[in-house]
Amino acid sequence: MTEPLLSLEHLTKTFPVTSAGLFRRRTDRVHAVDDVSLEVMPGETLGLVGETGCGKSTLARCITRLHDVDDGRIVFAGEDITHHSRVRMRGVRRDVQMVFQDPYGSLNPRRRVGSIIGDPFVIHDVGTPAERKRSVQELMERVGLNPEHYNRFPAEFSGGQRQRIGVARALALRPRLMICDEPVSALDVSIQAQVLNLLLDLQDEFGLTYVFISHDLSVVRHVSDRIAVMYLGKVVEVAPSAELFTQPRHPYTRALLSALPVADPDVSDSRRRIVLAGDLPTPTNPPAGCRFHTRCPRAREDCASTVPPVEPVLGDRPEHRTACLHPLGDGEDLAADRPAVGDSEITATEEELSA
Repeated sequence: MTEPLLSLEHLTKTFPVTSAGLFRRRTDRVHAVDDVSLEVMPGETLGLVGETGCGKSTLARCITRLHDVDDGRIVFAGEDITHHSRVRMRGVRRDVQMVFQDPYGSLNPRRRVGSIIGDPFVIHDVGTPAERKRSVQELMERVGLNPEHYNRFPAEFSGGQRQRIGVARALALRPRLMICDEPVSALDVSIQAQVLNLLLDLQDEFGLTYVFISHDLSVVRHVSDRIAVMYLGKVVEVAPSAELFTQPRHPYTRALLSALPVADPDVSDSRRRIVLAGDLPTPTNPPAGCRFHTRCPRAREDCASTVPPVEPVLGDRPEHRTACLHPLGDGEDLAADRPAVGDSEITATEEELSA
């Protein structure tokens, strides 16, 4: 059996909340990532979805060690990199790169594109200046940019072109793992398709492994082999992409899927939208037990006291794991359940994922 390229074992990350004023003191902690365990196999794309604030981007930055973790282990290619120093991480970062969400903020506006893409070669002392320039121009051509624009500044490129520059920079040293943190969310729909197809082509050509983060379920469904759903810092369901969309077990996953737009107006009009009760709890004081029980229509008394393990339920395969004490069976209608008691009732919509 193939060993995972990346393993996250009980990863936890919190951020301190400090008071305002001259004498700052810590008042609380934000539980951004809490006891997350995931595996990424070589050559696959693991999609990571959830509403804004659920911990997706924090998890990505923990994987690349841009954030130090509070607890847990990060194992890459069989090596525990959790506590590597900056010097030791330099070698690892040849194999682990990241494409950031904002194509405008991730590029230095005062530097020319050739220098930006060529930074990995300089940092890792790869090739002569002439060889670096040639490699940069080859990368620009590979991602769909004109190599003659080597000396232009980022401001002279469109948003989609800037994201291609970010992809070229991440691809420079031929990494094994690329973390894509919502790489198309800031782009027009037509440009999104071009960038997604570019990422898929690069994966086939170079054998890349992706962790693809997005709040757009349609995008994740298109590019992912497996999908992990996060809610309030925890993974609530992991499954192969097709299986997650046809047989979701967790009520939160089912609610998210009910918000997906449908092209057929007749199907859209007849579909029942799932209503969630209450507001999203604060990450500084998350609920005990199951994090979702305060909004779940299927919540029972044990949900408030027992933390559900992420494991196969209802006879699912080991690849399909769910953190729920009362999972949904095949064909069960969550919309028919009585909503949990809350301050107000809201509908799980696409805006909830991107607000």
